[in-house]
Amino acid sequence: MRKKLAVLLIVAFMAGQLMAQRDVRDTTVAAFIPYFSYAFQLPGGDIADRYGNNSTIGGGLFYKTRKNLLFSADVNFIFGSQIKIADTVLSMVETQDGHIIDGNGVYAQYALYERGYSINFRIGKIFTVLNPNPNSGILVMGGLGYLVHRLKIDNQYRTAPQISGDYAKGYDRLTGGITISEFVGYYFMGRKRVLNFYGGFEFYQAFTRSRRDYVFDQMKKDNNNYIDLFYGIKVGWMIPIYNRAPDKYYYH
Repeated sequence: MRKKLAVLLIVAFMAGQLMAQRDVRDTTVAAFIPYFSYAFQLPGGDIADRYGNNSTIGGGLFYKTRKNLLFSADVNFIFGSQIKIADTVLSMVETQDGHIIDGNGVYAQYALYERGYSINFRIGKIFTVLNPNPNSGILVMGGLGYLVHRLKIDNQYRTAPQISGDYAKGYDRLTGGITISEFVGYYFMGRKRVLNFYGGFEFYQAFTRSRRDYVFDQMKKDNNNYIDLFYGIKVGWMIPIYNRAPDKYYYH
């Protein structure tokens, strides 16, 4: 996945060097815009029964037209440490006092985490309200994607075979499905390439199903359909790729 993202950014850079010169102070520009983002999210719907708050980090590529339409593709890594099912998910392999005995006959050292990723394709529009230049303003976006989340069991040194390797898959609640996402915020594209950012509120609705054939602690296959919701604040730093026109000089 990282290699594909690197290739995408290289292609965008090469394409950007072929674009005509523009000055963002007084001209609406078209540009390829690689970006990096962070989001803090609150869970809702069915996923709120499993996990608490989470964060995402990601990267992607915008293409902005001269009519201020914005197209994007992005990949995001989901991570969190608030596990609401920690007391029950491993109950089949725990002792009465809540410990797991490893292969050495001692208590296993392990931790549980939320992990996942999302891939999204979106389209949006920049409305030039409260804008310092014609390339900035209120940004509204929407799109489709695919999201996966799971319970990561981190068994230190892999000393407990009952929660390691393929056995861990029976407890990890691997779940995935199609998503709809919306974003409302502010988009700033400055004359300097360093100061370019966006931020606002992001919403996800994921329609998911279990991706495992069997769930050990439930002793059956999970055939339920889930609606997983995420609400959060997202910020991103952008690197527009275009050739800036030289400053205007006047001679007398």
